[in-house]
Amino acid sequence: MFIFEAKRIAVVIFGALLNAISLNFFLIGANVYASGFTGAAQLVSSVFNDFIGIGVSTGILLALFNIPVAILGWFKVGKGFTVYSVISVLCTTLFLEFIPMIEISEDIILNAVFGGVIGGTGIGITLKVGASTGGMDIVAMVLSRMKDKPIGTYFLMLNAVIIAFAGILYEPENALYTLLTLYVTTRVIDAIHTRHEKVTAMIITRKADELQAAIHKKMVRGITILPAKGAYTKTDKDMLYLVITRYELFDLERIINEVDPHAFTNIVQTTGIFGFFRRD
Repeated sequence: MFIFEAKRIAVVIFGALLNAISLNFFLIGANVYASGFTGAAQLVSSVFNDFIGIGVSTGILLALFNIPVAILGWFKVGKGFTVYSVISVLCTTLFLEFIPMIEISEDIILNAVFGGVIGGTGIGITLKVGASTGGMDIVAMVLSRMKDKPIGTYFLMLNAVIIAFAGILYEPENALYTLLTLYVTTRVIDAIHTRHEKVTAMIITRKADELQAAIHKKMVRGITILPAKGAYTKTDKDMLYLVITRYELFDLERIINEVDPHAFTNIVQTTGIFGFFRRD
């Protein structure tokens, strides 16, 4: 257990390092913005520096923006998830403060693409170990546990504001390059983890009751249990069918490995659902 948690923290810290490198080496100098709270911190920092003449770093603003979100996550999501998010945000802030700003290329397209790739890699590996980079990830987690709200709408609204101000305050091209960065970031995260809001899990197991109890202890998701039979062995089994959010995928994988390591699980993208997928 200790080794697992140590590896998890190491991945979170490395992901924070990649995010900081993405910002200080590529995005900040080119006035191209990342997604979510990081992009919002970049934008406010640029406004303070360029229009008000007050030097406020992106890292400090990122930490400040995440304080109320971390408090919300602590009470609504869980201490473990929030602690890892706080570690990610604090490490990103420290790396942003201590890693020097380096202009590797003057080509804004290269900055947008490589910044998106490196930042997306940092976010993707963090999500893959069941943690988050804070900000909108915690907001999305809270919304997914409270009500079946369209999480993507909130991401879209915040990023739309960032893109609009990038075009208004600077050059219109900056908004287009920011769109390019967001697209690249999303594609990289999708390759490493999953960017879909909801996924469907189909679990073939001989321990349906134990798995159902373990899943419901951790998640408030409805589960349908169907009879199944192995085609080769003719062994009677059960299939657990459930829809979860991408933030719960790591927890589900861990539960399955603990209860029935021999279970067969298929995870597929869910493009939409009708009705509630929460447990009543």
